[in-house]
Amino acid sequence: METPPFLSGQLLLSMPGIGDDRFDRTVIAMCLHDDQGALGLVVNKPMPDLTLHGLLDQLDIAPGAAADVPVLAGGPVEPGRGFVLHEADYAAAGTIQVGSAWAFTSTLDILHAITRGEGPRRWHMLLGYAGWGAGQLDGEMRQHGWHLAPGDAATVWDVAPDRRWERAFALTGVAVANLVATPGRA
Repeated sequence: METPPFLSGQLLLSMPGIGDDRFDRTVIAMCLHDDQGALGLVVNKPMPDLTLHGLLDQLDIAPGAAADVPVLAGGPVEPGRGFVLHEADYAAAGTIQVGSAWAFTSTLDILHAITRGEGPRRWHMLLGYAGWGAGQLDGEMRQHGWHLAPGDAATVWDVAPDRRWERAFALTGVAVANLVATPGRA
């Protein structure tokens, strides 16, 4: 399988045996990918003991109309940096559009909009991101660490976090029960 040159707007799925427990059964919404590197947001790892209201309290922002939803661990890089992954039909200053399924914003303005009930209809609050240097992700793909799935909006927005990995594999015709930790050779 040849890897497409750029993966923005697609889902990156960890393979069993990836060799890094931080990415076990992980689904990453790819946001940026070019010859300089890549950035994605993990969309299936709720942070224990942290909800949006708790985060807003730390930022001295009143929760207003914002639902008290779990904050997701977006990845191991800069775990204190916040991102809002949201539907692509919402845009504000600082929003980066990523295909038709999602966009992301990392300014406080979007949190204020969410608390006023003026933010995106569907969104996830995340802390941290998954990042790769130039050529690093391509090398990991060649080593069978990752599997690529379409950037399916329903998987990101409508499926429970603990079911997203299995659902995303199913989109590619792969049953997770058939996956093995070590690739073989024919």
